[in-house]
Amino acid sequence: MTSKRFILNETSYHGSGAIEAIVTEAKSRAFKKALIVTDKDLVKFKVVEKVTNLLDNAKLKYAIFDGVKANPSVDVVKQGLKAFKKAKADYLIAIGGGSPQDTAKAIGIIINNPEFEDVTSLEGVAPTKNKAVPMIAVATTAGTAAETTINYVITDEKNRRKFVCVDPHDIPVVAVVDPDMMSSMPKSLTAATGLDALTHAIEGYTTLGAWELADTLNLKAIEIISRSLKKACDNDPKGREDMALGQYMTGMAFSNVGLGVVHGMAHPLSAFYDTPHGIANAVLLPYVMEFNAPNTGTKYKEIARAMGVKNVDSMKQAEYREACIKAVKKLSKTVGIPKTLKEIGVKEKDLEALTDAAMKDVCTGGNPRPCNHKLVLEVYKKAYYGK
Repeated sequence: MTSKRFILNETSYHGSGAIEAIVTEAKSRAFKKALIVTDKDLVKFKVVEKVTNLLDNAKLKYAIFDGVKANPSVDVVKQGLKAFKKAKADYLIAIGGGSPQDTAKAIGIIINNPEFEDVTSLEGVAPTKNKAVPMIAVATTAGTAAETTINYVITDEKNRRKFVCVDPHDIPVVAVVDPDMMSSMPKSLTAATGLDALTHAIEGYTTLGAWELADTLNLKAIEIISRSLKKACDNDPKGREDMALGQYMTGMAFSNVGLGVVHGMAHPLSAFYDTPHGIANAVLLPYVMEFNAPNTGTKYKEIARAMGVKNVDSMKQAEYREACIKAVKKLSKTVGIPKTLKEIGVKEKDLEALTDAAMKDVCTGGNPRPCNHKLVLEVYKKAYYGK
């Protein structure tokens, strides 16, 4: 039997006020100066200030790099590397959703493994030798779970592609999941990142690498996300707290077992059109679930149960599979997710090229139903027209 690996943060903090632990962790680890990696909006709306106020009061030094943008590029990572060196920092504090977290992971890896300074050579499972610069990851969205994963995604703008990096050396040493840091998220972003988390949980539960430890986390995450996303979109504090937990739980799982072709198809959308990753996943999810259904055994029954579907045990296989997909569609509609790729600006003429990119994506290989160009193109077309 092949052994199974499970990698998690050294430490994580959860709940309202969890950011206060940043000071304790920085002092106990004898860190000297942080580079805060974030984006301009989080600075503008004073989300970053919640952390810097704590650092100021504790007389802890820091510099801020706020050059991160959605779907961070190779150039953004290189700018961050310059900022880290200029600041003479010895640790990172990433504040944000997936984009700041991914940028910080790349910075931290390259600082301690400078032979990868071209960034693109980190694609896939890169043979890095040293752990990344220590990173405290502070989540501001309930979706990507980048604060607990060993994955990060960078955009190669020159070649219009996103590449996935998988590296146990990059996991943040400390994750801070404080719902108070998420309270300023607008409803649309809450919905998109929430469906991103649901996609992680469903793909992580059905991926070829799935096994019982990850299944336990993913199924519970599906339950929590399904009952909490609408409340979080309405900025209900309990809904925010539960979503923060649900997305972290699936992050613990999918980071270790992999994903599938939803992500394989979503990454090219971000590379081609700068589509927010959560929106890309959310639109594609039900179409890919329909495609994957024949290869999922009884798993859709358990997903349907976790999403609150009644009487699943009395349903035939076709019935619970249909009920499961309907539950996903209903949740997406409830929180205002667009139904088709056409609605989010995808161009029909690009579907062939998108398919080429999806077939090369590392996530596609974990899909429960084998994929080829013809089949993936068909899914893209269904998602484009809404059929």
